[in-house]
Amino acid sequence: MSRRAPSSGGRAIRIGNASGFYGDRDAAAREMVEGGPIDVLTGDYLAELTMLILWKARQKDPNAGYARSVLGQLEHVLGTCLDRGIKIVNNAGGLNPGGLANEIRRLAERLGLRPEIAYVTGDDLLPRLDQLLDAGHELRNLDTGAPLRSLGREPATANAYLGGWGIAEALAAGADIVICPRVTDASLVVGPAAWWHGWERDDFDPLAGAVVAGHVIECGPQATGGNYAFLEEIVDRRYPGFPIAEVEADGSSVITKHPDTGGLVSVGTVTAQLLYEIADPAYANPDVVARFDTIRLAQEGEDRVRISGVRGQAPPSTSKVAINLVGGYRNTMTLVLTGLDIEQKAAWAVEELFEVLGGREKFGEVDVRLIRFDRPDAPSNEQATAHLRITVKDSDPNKVGRRFSNAAMELALAGYAGFHTTTPPTAETAYGIYWPTSVPASEVQHAVVLPDGSHVSVASTAPAQDAASQRTPEPAVDRRPCPAARMTRVPIGRLWGARSGDKGGNANVGLWARTADSYAWMRELLTIDALRELLPECADREIRRYELPNIYALNFVIIGLLGEGVASSTRPDPQAKGLGEYIRSRTIEVPEALLTA
Repeated sequence: MSRRAPSSGGRAIRIGNASGFYGDRDAAAREMVEGGPIDVLTGDYLAELTMLILWKARQKDPNAGYARSVLGQLEHVLGTCLDRGIKIVNNAGGLNPGGLANEIRRLAERLGLRPEIAYVTGDDLLPRLDQLLDAGHELRNLDTGAPLRSLGREPATANAYLGGWGIAEALAAGADIVICPRVTDASLVVGPAAWWHGWERDDFDPLAGAVVAGHVIECGPQATGGNYAFLEEIVDRRYPGFPIAEVEADGSSVITKHPDTGGLVSVGTVTAQLLYEIADPAYANPDVVARFDTIRLAQEGEDRVRISGVRGQAPPSTSKVAINLVGGYRNTMTLVLTGLDIEQKAAWAVEELFEVLGGREKFGEVDVRLIRFDRPDAPSNEQATAHLRITVKDSDPNKVGRRFSNAAMELALAGYAGFHTTTPPTAETAYGIYWPTSVPASEVQHAVVLPDGSHVSVASTAPAQDAASQRTPEPAVDRRPCPAARMTRVPIGRLWGARSGDKGGNANVGLWARTADSYAWMRELLTIDALRELLPECADREIRRYELPNIYALNFVIIGLLGEGVASSTRPDPQAKGLGEYIRSRTIEVPEALLTA
């Protein structure tokens, strides 16, 4: 590893995150820099969908392809960061990190500043995709196993997830700002922490601890009270302060936020974020596999949660790759049904609409959903309504454009009583397909362009050579059967928290308990079959269940619930953000003693 940061002095590095997505709070960077001491200002701007959005922007302007909002944020803090020695590390570079680096140079010149700027490259595999395929890398979908060429479509983007060593190299070379493309979200913490503490490639436990800290703060205020299940615990309802990770030399960390900011940092808020968008507890990153089933959490003080005990293993021999393809075109019209005979009205509307359009078979895909809000003898007009949501997809934009939405309006005077829609007729929009795959890590040409313009290659970390070196001891868990108890039916959320999200075309739902006894019952009651009963739409889907007894949690991954990814999904909640809260609203038989406890 490159040299340790000269200013580290062996203390923890304070890394503050000021963005959880492209379009997040504009003032967050200024609030983070001015709110208290930090060593590194990070920002996470990328998701699978964001790469497709940036690709569309680049079709209009070849110089685009990065998160433009970062320029406005940096304009307010760049001078202060340089004065205080605060490093800036973000992934706003997207598809064009070099272009963003140039824009920041222009911004700095206008402000009379001269920062040292580096940027990371090597994630973009699109120019080499045919070469990889011809060499026998079939780029099979990690969920379905299908080879990429079976789709018969040209990819729009193809980006490998890079690790943190390029960031560390740039910081060691004196960079004030490091612009990244598609690095893993956690790499924005791993890279600075590795540079600061002088870690080596095989310091797997410290690296794993940094991955966990990075995962916690990557989504901004979701770690400090945002999207938190137990609303009554959030006493300070001001906008939550963005999170800070104080990462120590052994990889342990404290998650906190600046004083006098809203929200809460508790074992609960950190647990919730740990469960967000994960799958197997062996959480693979390019630099290390972090074992989430070894994490220990402890409340260290007000708004301070310590993360310790994280074990790490050598990284896998493959690198994950996110491919986005243009899937075709889609359109949706939502018809409002009111009062009596909702199901009959819906059936007639569907039949009549597709008669006008020439039949369902005219379209590549049709999705019809009757969403019920109505109730008998409703006290208001709105509470007597249901929505009939009809989505069509096709490779021909003309089929699903105004021809479709105008046909829906033909029912206005010729269909069911009370017809109206939520929107006027709409035009078609292009949608994308997300394709998760992998390539040998040796095929990824990770590099960094240093402030002096020189290019430095960043080798991948050698994977483990034998399975024995990858074994992590199973955590000790009390497996005694739960005792007989007097049961009562309550909403799940009265006992257990939940957080859900998307993993490409899959959805994950993490649930956690607040005590060991409560977790023992949750582990016994929430089986895969029980989850199928709670989620009827998942009755025929593959569900994977993982236990994390160290944080009193279960994680479920529902394969294929979101179709071909958020850009393609026809679910009203295409990213499964509300799925966990839906589960918490369902009722289940639990011991009465758990409620009093």
